[in-house]
Amino acid sequence: MKTKAAASLYATMSISFWGISFVSTKAVLDTLDPYTLLVMRFAIGALFLFMLLVVKRYKLTIPLKYIPHLIILGVLGVFIHQVIQATALLTIDASSAGWMISFSPVFTVILSMMFLHEKMTLPKVLGMIIAITGVLMVTTAGRGQSIGFTVNIGYLLMILSTLNWAVYSVLLKKLRIELPSLVITFYMSLLGFSLTTPFLIRNRGWEGISQLSNVEWAHLIFLGVFVSGIAYWYWAKALEVLDASKVSMFLYLEPVTTLIAAILLLHEKIFLISILGGVIIIIGVVIVNGQMISVLHRFLWRKR
Repeated sequence: MKTKAAASLYATMSISFWGISFVSTKAVLDTLDPYTLLVMRFAIGALFLFMLLVVKRYKLTIPLKYIPHLIILGVLGVFIHQVIQATALLTIDASSAGWMISFSPVFTVILSMMFLHEKMTLPKVLGMIIAITGVLMVTTAGRGQSIGFTVNIGYLLMILSTLNWAVYSVLLKKLRIELPSLVITFYMSLLGFSLTTPFLIRNRGWEGISQLSNVEWAHLIFLGVFVSGIAYWYWAKALEVLDASKVSMFLYLEPVTTLIAAILLLHEKIFLISILGGVIIIIGVVIVNGQMISVLHRFLWRKR
């Protein structure tokens, strides 16, 4: 039980960092193009993870049989995923991106049933419905608009991003790479840096880097250390214990953290319905993970 609780905490922390990342990415995109932003982010993340590996005295050598696995995961979960999201944020706002990414668990559950033989249970279905309801309440609060997708390439890219992330999460679980999650994360971040560097050279990205303000540098360091480094590492640790479909349900919390970050950093207004929606999202995630049912069972048993 303690192991599952720790895994849930790791997943929650990852989602919190990723939720804030939409706001930080949006802030830095005012000065840097998406590829230059990603090069810097992956470079900072890889350096941070390397220092952790040295401190923990982990071996950097990896068996040859795992190299294709790491390349596949790095391309899908790091390079393609981050390029798609950064490009999407050029045309949509941060809160909309948080809304779109919350649909990733739907794809993850379907893929988990197909490839990991995970069961679809009534609590999972109920939790998904409740969480999606909360997401829609949070992201449409105060806008005075009907729920729907605007014809915008950014929204289409975010839908593709949710499917891509679902594939990444299932593969990370399915491939069963017998290496420490920190080592896996380091090599994926290093691969992301290697794949995006040619684009920085093509776009003369160093010109934009020299124009970054102190605030933008703070956002960039946060993206590198906490988002590309710690968040990916903790997500892998959570998948070591929990089913892919259960871990993916924590993505429902992402719009909440994005909303809070937007309020604090961008000074957006807060609405009561947003708070209510956030509470409903948390209830949905708890139900999906079976913790609500377990708590109720212990409560009723004690009453007897």
